[in-house]
Amino acid sequence: MNYIDKQFYSLINEISNRDTYTLYAHMLKRFKSVAPVTQQSVENFLNKYKFWGDFDSANENYRVFYLRAQLLHDRLGEFVSLYHKLADYRSKFVLFAVLNNIYNQDYESLKKATEYQFRHYFDLNLLPHCENGVFVDVGAYTGDTALDFVASYGENYRKIYCYEMTESMRPYIEDNLAGLRNIAYKNYAVSDKKEQLYCTENVFSPSANTTGKTGEVPVQAVTLDEDIPERIDLIKMDIEGGEKKALLGAQNHIKNDTPILFISVYHGNTDILDIPAMIKKMNKNYNYHLRYYGGCVYPTEIVLICIPKRRKCKKAKN
Repeated sequence: MNYIDKQFYSLINEISNRDTYTLYAHMLKRFKSVAPVTQQSVENFLNKYKFWGDFDSANENYRVFYLRAQLLHDRLGEFVSLYHKLADYRSKFVLFAVLNNIYNQDYESLKKATEYQFRHYFDLNLLPHCENGVFVDVGAYTGDTALDFVASYGENYRKIYCYEMTESMRPYIEDNLAGLRNIAYKNYAVSDKKEQLYCTENVFSPSANTTGKTGEVPVQAVTLDEDIPERIDLIKMDIEGGEKKALLGAQNHIKNDTPILFISVYHGNTDILDIPAMIKKMNKNYNYHLRYYGGCVYPTEIVLICIPKRRKCKKAKN
């Protein structure tokens, strides 16, 4: 057993001996022991994006910690199973760092787990080459991920689909990707069925806009299975909690094409467990990796990278 295994199982053993309330009390105590400026920073962040639970220190409302404690208590075995599924020790350390932050308010592990060498999503240790592929960017925002894709692998791709439901972002995407060939701009939300949804705009950043059944700004939702007839080689999803439904709407492509997947797994407390399980049901031909691109105070920007066991992007034709 190496030192990462030892750290992980030591943490798991400690958590396993505590009930939900004891876990919650421990997490709250650790949080209150950090510097007040850090406490305020965490509270401000959680209230800015509202994905993980209520947080109102003035009224002693720390439901976000209770929900995390409940998750650790009720589904600890699934975290252990995920640890065993991860295909490299960098991924295993990411999972340890996330759990250690949640439970012990530890910042140093998250700092060590953060990926600095490669561009967001595109870890060249996992995917060194990718030629002649169709890349689908779900949650294109300003086109930044498409730019990183091209910067990582060059312009020898077949096509890039950019899905961004916020119409005001279209000029930024077009400007940033000007000069690149075969770009398909899609002003749609991506979900599990074709329907009209509504966009709820985040007052802090359009990158955090979400969809729902009601609202003031209508947006058309589509599925990748219906909207893209050709084979897909890579899919990235970062859509503020909509990833599960978007995956369901892409399950035929996932089953038949086995595309490389880059999926955000931090927008819901259970996403880091639910999303790998969903993908495994659709297609068992994947190796699983985790990479971390967030800050060292609260665990965000956790990406699940699924690499096919027996498949590569097609080689470019001469």
